[in-house]
Amino acid sequence: MSQPAEVVSPGISQLFHYINGERVTGNSGRFGDIFNPSQGVKSAEVPLASKSEVEAAIAVAEQAFPGWAATSVLHRSRVMTKFVRLLYEHQHELAELVSREHGKVIEDALGSVLRGIEVAEFACGAPHQLKGEFSDNVARGMDTYSMRKPLGVIAGITPFNFPAMIPLWMTAMAIVSGNTVILKPSEKDPSCPLRMAELFVEAGGPAGVFNVVNGDKEAVDTLLHDERIKAVSFVGSTAIAQYVYATATANGKRCQAMGGAKNHMLILPDADLEDVANALMGAAYGSAGERCMAISVGVCIGDEVADRLIEILKPRVEALRIGPSLDTGLEMGPLVTKEHRQKVMGYIQMAEDEGSKLVVDGRDFVCEGHEDGYFLGGSLIDQVKSDMQSYQEEIFGPVLQIMRSASFDEGMALATDHPYGNGTSIFTKNGAAARTFADRVEVGMVGINVPIPVPLAFHSFGGWKSSAFGDHNLYGMEALRFYTKVKTVTSRWQEKGLDTEFSMPVLK
Repeated sequence: MSQPAEVVSPGISQLFHYINGERVTGNSGRFGDIFNPSQGVKSAEVPLASKSEVEAAIAVAEQAFPGWAATSVLHRSRVMTKFVRLLYEHQHELAELVSREHGKVIEDALGSVLRGIEVAEFACGAPHQLKGEFSDNVARGMDTYSMRKPLGVIAGITPFNFPAMIPLWMTAMAIVSGNTVILKPSEKDPSCPLRMAELFVEAGGPAGVFNVVNGDKEAVDTLLHDERIKAVSFVGSTAIAQYVYATATANGKRCQAMGGAKNHMLILPDADLEDVANALMGAAYGSAGERCMAISVGVCIGDEVADRLIEILKPRVEALRIGPSLDTGLEMGPLVTKEHRQKVMGYIQMAEDEGSKLVVDGRDFVCEGHEDGYFLGGSLIDQVKSDMQSYQEEIFGPVLQIMRSASFDEGMALATDHPYGNGTSIFTKNGAAARTFADRVEVGMVGINVPIPVPLAFHSFGGWKSSAFGDHNLYGMEALRFYTKVKTVTSRWQEKGLDTEFSMPVLK
């Protein structure tokens, strides 16, 4: 297994930037600490790039762009195909890097790697996907055709919760379209993106096409303001997404910025509550709830449904198999940082103070042998009301809130009226109700008897309202539209003896 860093002191590794096909030592003098969440100890340091370091990386990507854009789309696809093969060969290595720095249990980490690879696989179809349109003989001797051209240097800014999947969602589609990339991953868990950039070069990708620059706000602001960056793709919290979108667009860039979520599951009286409980356990507590498509609110239609569901859920939440991320057979690992753990605990206390009922309180959970790890047990909270702050805001932890609604319309309105609109689902045996819900609910991604409706790679991912800013979704054909611009050519080859025309050509 390739080592992602050099050891600079016992147990502490020194990470790097990856620019122009090489590991680059940071020279800003500033570093971020990386922790092993299962142990609660510092495991590495990551350099935080200065403005000048980011600008140097942008210059490298800008220099690499003309050659890569001029490379045939068939060759770009072949490089991507080799990259996909290497990603599969190294999937367990990448998953281990994710588990060590993020805290996902190893099976979940591997699943997230594979969901990222699926998008890279879709990108291999670029020779077909990037075909333009052609209309012959639109006027006498005249043809019109369009083609999709790459934008230039693209910035990808990715969150801590999916350090393999989301970087692949962005980079694969941008690169195969002929762009070059500056990826700024989360400083909490950057080892996996760094390793993937190395694998891209190993696959035959030219130096300077896929660059990784670690950093904080200084690096982000540099990317948002530098005129050489033509587009920005971002995933993170809504507050930062709004800032990124406003700043990028004010500087003349394309921008897609995905924000937070509060995802509702509507549970109708005819639903099989055993199936619902199985779905909620994975959707609410998988990845310790640290995902923007987690179901964090169960909306029960009627008190009877709520009471029966809680009766099923309570012992399952109490019995969650929780432990260090690299152990197998677990359902949940630690949260990513000590600070985030404290934040989630604060929301649990807030919910109780607001009058909710704590059916299961996960704050007292201790992982034996890993007492310093950032562990929480699962929490189950009943009697949640729509005016509570703990309901209005994203908790982003292993917390499931239960709401009680009197009718289908009232329950659907909760998802529609909430400021966030990322994902939602409905569990029912009533096809008409499901169809109405899918058609009318004001949310970007909808599941019908599917708890986490993340689309496959040949569709696209994107929310509504305060969950997303910009006109294009992530991956799929939407990504190809985002990372390219249309050029339309009208061509005429003069035939001998044609009369001169001074007016707009028309069909003849």
